[in-house]
Amino acid sequence: MLAVERLAAAYGDSRILFDIGFEVGAGEVVTLLGRNGMGKTTTIKTIFGLLPATAGRVTIDGRDMTGAAPHLIAQAGLGLVPEGRQIFPTLTVEENLVATSSRRVTALTKKVELQESTPSRVATWGLGGVYGLFPQLEERRRHLGDQLSGGEQQMLAIGRALMTNPTLLVLDEATEGLAPLMRQTIWSCLGAIKDAGLAILIVDKNVEVLARLADRHVIIEKGRVVWRGGNAEFLADPGLKERHLQV
Repeated sequence: MLAVERLAAAYGDSRILFDIGFEVGAGEVVTLLGRNGMGKTTTIKTIFGLLPATAGRVTIDGRDMTGAAPHLIAQAGLGLVPEGRQIFPTLTVEENLVATSSRRVTALTKKVELQESTPSRVATWGLGGVYGLFPQLEERRRHLGDQLSGGEQQMLAIGRALMTNPTLLVLDEATEGLAPLMRQTIWSCLGAIKDAGLAILIVDKNVEVLARLADRHVIIEKGRVVWRGGNAEFLADPGLKERHLQV
């Protein structure tokens, strides 16, 4: 579904990514792990065309999308939940959701409908599906974006990305700055999204929870992939966290 090969990127004269490579298959949950400043967010920005790649390739469903405009990356099937949420503060919850809908869905249905015509897109997300996943958003659907709590804004950011009906959901710092109870809610909802068949690429610091959710892990250090492997391998080597993740 997503293949990143020898990806490199820079901010001006400062090279940040040198050799990033990993894959995400259909229905998989893959993590990008690493200490702060190691290049995780830069990797995501480069995948989405928000930062030009200086080398390497990004392939989505077999199509070379390296350097494509962000809206074309989204149309190819990637949905982004960015660091900092970046919701529209002067639009209501429902307007935020409908504004990004790939089908401009307005009808409320209380379940996620199956889309049989495209096997890789297991679930079709509309307002009903998002409200079923996040009931608090339905309760506050007429509130403006800047009237929501941080946790509610994160729910909205996830719901907004789901409304694009992606084949791969990408989350940068999925639970950063959220209260413990809200973090539990987000993790539970991500589990439900995985169960619906959607592939997920996720950046977060909560390694213990990620190890219960993810199929595979990729560890980045100083702009390079220093380890990648399955969840069982990751759990079998406790020294990985000490070497590459602890401050």
